Amino acid sequence: MKGMRASQSMTFPAFQRAALRGLAALMMLLATSVRSNFVFDDDPFQPVTQDETVAVGGVVTLTCSVKENDNSSLQWSNTAQQTLYFGEKRALRDNRIQLVKSTATELIITISEVQLSDDGEYTCSIFTMPVRTARATVTVLGVPGKPVITGFEDAVQDGGKVTLTCTSSGSKPPAKLHWYRDQEEIQGRPDVVESNPDEPTYTVTSELTLTVTRNDNNALIACAVDHPSIANGDKRTEQPLSVLFSPSVSIQPESDLPREGEKFFLQCVGNGNPEPTAFVWRRKDGELPPMAKVDDAFLRFESLNKSDNGVYECQADNGIGTGEVTHTLLVQDPTAMSPSSGVDHAVIGGVVAVIVFIMLCLLIVLGRYLIRHKGTTHSHTTLIRHKEIPRCLSHTRTDLIRHKEISHTHTHTHTYLGRLEGL
Repeated sequence: MKGMRASQSMTFPAFQRAALRGLAALMMLLATSVRSNFVFDDDPFQPVTQDETVAVGGVVTLTCSVKENDNSSLQWSNTAQQTLYFGEKRALRDNRIQLVKSTATELIITISEVQLSDDGEYTCSIFTMPVRTARATVTVLGVPGKPVITGFEDAVQDGGKVTLTCTSSGSKPPAKLHWYRDQEEIQGRPDVVESNPDEPTYTVTSELTLTVTRNDNNALIACAVDHPSIANGDKRTEQPLSVLFSPSVSIQPESDLPREGEKFFLQCVGNGNPEPTAFVWRRKDGELPPMAKVDDAFLRFESLNKSDNGVYECQADNGIGTGEVTHTLLVQDPTAMSPSSGVDHAVIGGVVAVIVFIMLCLLIVLGRYLIRHKGTTHSHTTLIRHKEIPRCLSHTRTDLIRHKEISHTHTHTHTYLGRLEGL
């Protein structure tokens, strides 16, 4: 028992001394190492770095600098504490890592073709007494893939629903997905984020459910990715919609003035998806005229007759539904003119008449002036001019008022010109 106690008493002091020595060494290490999170502004030997963010495949630049140096070397180490560069000397055989600048106060290196594994803290050290270090965090962004839209395979009927799913993989941090309809943003369901196995990236999914109408036919539904590693709109996928709907129908006449004896046709125009392929022509008040011929979307008249007057109906069918419309046909006399043509001729005739009348007035005034000019004084000539010109202008205004009342027909215009010749 005494021997055992003696052994224990000798072992404990030895263990205690070892523990004290370890603690002292730890305290010395802490005292001789100045970390980047304890930076003293007045320490000219303290390295200075900055954090960097880079996308996968890009280039990151790491810069370490000090204000002063006592001939100690600067060193960059990676996240695994492997030395990359010690001064101007390469320490790690990685051709992606290149030296940019090495001086007594600055060490700059670049890492190209950045990978996700390059993410983490990099350390810059200067081997002074004590050793000083600074850390720079490199954040590597995982670039999201182009979004893929699924869920739309066949055309949807008017009033139906369609659910689209947008998926983008490879983002870090998780990307955000946005839905658009013809450049206008619309709201989908909240994004679902899933982490990818074997790599620190994410797959993001979003769903959009729409109740479609005929106005959505050929509309572009787009899914766009929002992520700090890409510019807005760089990753975008569009999906055109196809909506089936019954046709809307209109009838277009060959001309607005169908004349008796002329050829003429009515065209039935249908707008639907799909386009209508079957057309049926009817006459509201009876059978189609014997001289009218149905030619698919056209109703053709070889020679119009007043008996062709009536209301005609066209029905278009595209397999989804039908559409109907009517048109009233009113056959005019062979000599009938369009209202706009008659008005144009009346206006032209009136303008010509006014111009001729004004010229006659001017000739009359000028002739009287020349006749009376001989043997008269200047004041008398001025008086004649003052009397004759207002009288002519008065006649002009009166005739203009009269012409306004009769300018709608050619007969009145000729009568008016005859009156002017009498003057």
